[in-house]
Amino acid sequence: MRPIWRGHLTFGLVTIPVKLYTATDPKDIRFRLLHKSCLTPIQNKRFCPHHDQIVEWNDVVRGYEYEKGKFVSLTEEDLESVPLETAGTVSVTSFVTLDEINPLFYEKSYYLAPDEGGQKAFRLLHDTMTEATRVAVGKVVIKEKEHLVSVRPHDGALVLSTLYYADEVRAVDDIPELPVQTKIHPNEKKMAMQLIEGLAAEFSPAEYTDDYRQALEKVINAKVQGEPLEAPARKPEKVVDLMDALRRSLQVTRKEKPARRSRPTARAAGMRERHR
Repeated sequence: MRPIWRGHLTFGLVTIPVKLYTATDPKDIRFRLLHKSCLTPIQNKRFCPHHDQIVEWNDVVRGYEYEKGKFVSLTEEDLESVPLETAGTVSVTSFVTLDEINPLFYEKSYYLAPDEGGQKAFRLLHDTMTEATRVAVGKVVIKEKEHLVSVRPHDGALVLSTLYYADEVRAVDDIPELPVQTKIHPNEKKMAMQLIEGLAAEFSPAEYTDDYRQALEKVINAKVQGEPLEAPARKPEKVVDLMDALRRSLQVTRKEKPARRSRPTARAAGMRERHR
């Protein structure tokens, strides 16, 4: 696996040379757009309406529309000359507790690894943050954008997660249906709580699989082999009485409960996650 970025991580006067690796590998099934009559892939060509011609890649430049219909072009040299300390550096400004960062702010995660000469300082930061149960917060420029980031220890590595800025997260107040104004009967809440406790378990990502992707692969393979496709029999969803639904759900949960694993308290789970 090759690093996608190299730079430095700084906190205080400490500088650590680091490399950045992608931490995720999405398994989405991607489709091509085809011409319906012959199944030939459609080409997306760069067309200039001013010159009425196809434009080659070496004639394409970045541009910013500063007024309607008016653009200024930017070169690689222009982008590299942006006067920011965070260019090429993960600049840590503070250390916070993990539960202070709302999961809504997380965007994408990467692995940080030490570059040449940075092993000792890297290990020191990793172990100290683990012991202090703290997460670093700072900024870095990646792919022409200054990102707000968090850095936390995980399995011997540091995980850098890009975060949305506050003005990029939409307020709940923008949703017209919220907050919901309705009354909840004490018995409904009690049964809902029992149902939640009955379904409580440790989170194990390996136990979950993308069933839709696997089913879609079977459909694609059947199409390739020319085999007939069977449409799944879907039962229409019915709106049922809330209390009745809770009661029946509890009955099913109680039958399956011996096979479930108990879930640790929220405090214990939080401490374990912070120490990773």
